Amino acid sequence: MSSTPPRHTALDALHRSLGATMTDFAGWDMPLRYGSERDEHTAVRTKAGLFDLSHMGEITVTGPQAAQLLNHALVGNIASVGVGRARYTMICQADGGILDDLIVYRLAETEYMVVANASNAQVVLDALVERAAGFDAEVRDDRDAYALIAVQGPESPGILKSLTDADLDGLKYYAGLPGTVAGVPALIARTGYTGEDGFELFVAPADAERLWQALTEAGAPVGLVPCGLSCRDTLRLEAGMPLYGHELTTSLTPFDAGLGRVVKFEKEGDFVGREALTEAAARAQDNPPRVLVGLVAEGRRIPRAGFAVVVGGEVIGEVTSGAPSPTLGKPIAMAYVDAAHAVPGAPGVGVDIRGTHEPYEVVALPFYKRQK
Repeated sequence: MSSTPPRHTALDALHRSLGATMTDFAGWDMPLRYGSERDEHTAVRTKAGLFDLSHMGEITVTGPQAAQLLNHALVGNIASVGVGRARYTMICQADGGILDDLIVYRLAETEYMVVANASNAQVVLDALVERAAGFDAEVRDDRDAYALIAVQGPESPGILKSLTDADLDGLKYYAGLPGTVAGVPALIARTGYTGEDGFELFVAPADAERLWQALTEAGAPVGLVPCGLSCRDTLRLEAGMPLYGHELTTSLTPFDAGLGRVVKFEKEGDFVGREALTEAAARAQDNPPRVLVGLVAEGRRIPRAGFAVVVGGEVIGEVTSGAPSPTLGKPIAMAYVDAAHAVPGAPGVGVDIRGTHEPYEVVALPFYKRQK
């Protein structure tokens, strides 16, 4: 265990004043829930929820060769991202193992913001600094320069429109634009991790409390509630979104994770992991790796990460994430299973829950998809 005291976001005192249950997450003291996690989850699905995501790691990459550096360091084609747009991508080891999944925003012609997961921010920063050698570009640790607040759910566009004159209607999914929200300068991004429409607002830490309060007041009439990490996890699980350390690890390549589409071999120049990933892509074609599928319980018992998926007493896979699904009203899980058992409705599939093989239905991901 680390003896380092947990870090606090700019909204720490506010969370405590709201009676949040706090937890240590990736070295940060973060709100787990404010009241009922089921109510928070349902609010995001039907109305709106407000999240403090200030633990995420922002890294700025600038300079004439910023695009070339990111094309070399990451598996995606970052040079092809337009100004004002964002892209989901990954950073891999030389052996193809996934170090982290990322969102990269192109803020200007020669300026990018890389957003890493809290648990991997230092690893990603160190890798980018090391990989920047020889490029005319600067990698800057901007983790302390931003607070990040997300408003997610079907009511989120209306709530945000009442506080900004930025062109939200013209803001596409995976795009970002600078604007002012409730008098606070912000990068407004139409991204999220809940399966709902929503926005992530990057602001100066000193402005975070003012923005949170303004969003709270604007959202109160339509049912917005503060939300913790617990419902964030059930929301992303229902939406079939991977979580680093569960569905993504250094022992998996993007092809093993069913996310080979993020690797862009056609881009110019070499990139870290290219050779290993070329082999992984060929291997995946000849001998399909385990497939990430959804599992829906027939009973009430909840599968947890690491539990074995079984057919007729044989282990055919492993659960990576599991939880009760408030939307489906049943326990659900994501699991990597042998390709032969990955077809929706595959017979005889169960999860070994403390020695009992509980029946589960194999379904295609995601479990939940919002109505456009």
